[in-house]
Amino acid sequence: MVRLRAGRVRAERRRHEQRVLHQVVAWCLAYPDEQLLAQLPVLGAALGELEADDHGLAELIDLLAARPLAESQRVYVELFDLDRKHALHLSYWTDGDTRRRGEALTRFKEAYRASGHLVQTQGELPDHLCLVLEFAALVDPEAGCALLQQYRASLELLRLALLDAGTPYAAALAAVCSTLPGPSPADRAAAMALAGPPPTESVGLEPFDPRLLPMADPEVTR
Repeated sequence: MVRLRAGRVRAERRRHEQRVLHQVVAWCLAYPDEQLLAQLPVLGAALGELEADDHGLAELIDLLAARPLAESQRVYVELFDLDRKHALHLSYWTDGDTRRRGEALTRFKEAYRASGHLVQTQGELPDHLCLVLEFAALVDPEAGCALLQQYRASLELLRLALLDAGTPYAAALAAVCSTLPGPSPADRAAAMALAGPPPTESVGLEPFDPRLLPMADPEVTR
């Protein structure tokens, strides 16, 4: 009985730490603003209570706290908004700009509705990583983790792309991937293998696998 009780305590601890990591990463990957700056000490304190490796999230939080907000905003826009190679929308990596992506977005919405909670998308598409992470952290951990696992290939490809870019934001993806079963793939070929075959029909895409080389967006403004 003692061993069973200790096992349950450890399992509950792991689930708690997983939810904390998901929430912290959701904040760290959000567009930097005054609200994020105010939350950084709280996020750092939360990480400090974890037993698990934060994979460099603490360093990312320290950087966001030390860097001028305007610079953080510029870096974020250039990295995530102007470059599809770092897209934060999970189904973009697997479905590109194809018609079947609409079906994928519908599945995200259905998962949110099935939870019985009102999930505010705040103008974002439902597959935005920050939304999925907050859903997993605050609403339905089981359903949220299932979505993350379903799009494991997207997460790993984004992690590798951020590593290639040499950005501290790669730590955020490493932390998310560490909460999912099994080790992360070592390279893009192995990550691609997780995704299965590419879309057979494309709308507005060049004839390459969009998960391997996502298209660069035309310049946009936030």
